[in-house]
Amino acid sequence: MRIAIVAESFLPLMNGVTHSILRVLEHLQDRGDEVMVIAPSTSDTAVSDVVNGAYVYRLPSVPLAGYTNVRVALGGVNRVKRILADYAPDVVHLASPFVLGWRAVQAAHQLGIPTVAIYQTEIPSYAARYGVPFLENWAWNRVDNIHLLANRTLVPSTFALNQLRGRGILRVDMWRRGVDTARFNPAKRSTAWRATVAPDGERIIGYVGRLAIEKQVEDLAVLADLPGTRLVIVGDGPQRAALEAALPNAVFTGFLSGDDLAQAVASFDLFVHPGEFETFCQTIQEAMASGVPVVATGRGGPLDLVENSRTGWLFEPGNLAQLRGYVEDLMGDDAKRRAFAATAAASVQGRTWPALSANLVRHYEDVMAGRAVVEPAGPSNTTLTSSKGPVS
Repeated sequence: MRIAIVAESFLPLMNGVTHSILRVLEHLQDRGDEVMVIAPSTSDTAVSDVVNGAYVYRLPSVPLAGYTNVRVALGGVNRVKRILADYAPDVVHLASPFVLGWRAVQAAHQLGIPTVAIYQTEIPSYAARYGVPFLENWAWNRVDNIHLLANRTLVPSTFALNQLRGRGILRVDMWRRGVDTARFNPAKRSTAWRATVAPDGERIIGYVGRLAIEKQVEDLAVLADLPGTRLVIVGDGPQRAALEAALPNAVFTGFLSGDDLAQAVASFDLFVHPGEFETFCQTIQEAMASGVPVVATGRGGPLDLVENSRTGWLFEPGNLAQLRGYVEDLMGDDAKRRAFAATAAASVQGRTWPALSANLVRHYEDVMAGRAVVEPAGPSNTTLTSSKGPVS
C-alpha cells in the first residue's frame, strides 16, 4: 500500500498519538508499504526526516499558547491537497484529527482518496478544564464534521464508540491499542529503583502521563498523607511546577521512556489515573502488563480496561473520597493487591502491537474497497446530541 498518515502531533513530542503512530509505522515498514507522515514542523533540528521507514513532511507551525512543545500546523486545505495529490496515496490515515486533520479530510475527500480517522483525544471536553467552556460546542462541531466526512472512524473503547454513535456518526468501528508485554512485564520490578524513590520502604503509588490540566493530576493530593506510602509522578508538562508545589512530598522523575519507563512502572505497588477524559489510556494497559493493579476514573477508556474487584477499582468521576478509599483498600491488603496484580497481567496478554496493526491494515483495505461498517442494530446508550452545521 501507499499510505499518508496525517499526524496532529508527532516527534519530538511523545504522547499517546505519537506512540501509536510509531508502532503502526514499524508494522507498515515490516510489510514493505510506502508511507509518508504529514506533521507540524519542529524547531528541533535533530528530528529525522525519515522515521521507521516513513518520510516525514513538515508543515510550518506555531507553538500552542501555554503548551509550547505542542505545535499547530499552518496553511489551508489547498496546501494539504497539493501534498496528497503529489504523493497519490491509496488511503489517508488521520491520527487524532482536529486542526491539520480537518484540512486533510477535506483535501482527501475532494481528491477521492479514502480516509480512516482515529478518534483518540476528547479535545472538546478539555475546554472547561482550560477555562474556555464556550468553545466546547464549537469543538464538538469540528469533531463531528471530521468524522462525518471520513470514510471510517476507529475508536479505542466502548465509551468512545457510543459517544460518537450518539452524535450521529455511524461509520465507526473499534480499534484498540496494543501493549509491548516483552517490555512491560513484572520481571522489570527493581528493588534498587524502589529504594531511590522510597528509601524508607514505603509502598509506591505511581502515576505516568503528561503533566497537563486535562490529566487532573492535582486530584492525587487526596493521597498525599496516606501513611507508609510514597507518591511517584512520572512525566513532564506545563503543570509540573504547579504540581510540585501542590504535592511537595511526591517524587517527580520527569519524562521516562523505553526500559527506564518499564522499570519504573513495574516497580509501583499501585497505579493511579485520575483523568476523566481518556478515550483509552495506554498507561493503564502498560501498568497492568507490568503486574500492577489500577485505580482509575470510571469514565472513558478505563471502563474497558479495569475490571472492578479483579484488576483494580474504578471510582466515580469527581469522588475523591472514593479514590482514596480504593487506594487504601489495596495498599492495606498485600494478598488482595497481589491477586489483582496477577489478574491484571493475565488480562492483557495477546494484545500485541503486530496483531492490532494487522487489524488496522484490514480497515485500510475495507475503505479502499468501499466496504461499509456494519451499523449498530439499535440506538446508542448515550444521549449526547450535536448540531451538524458546517465549521470553517
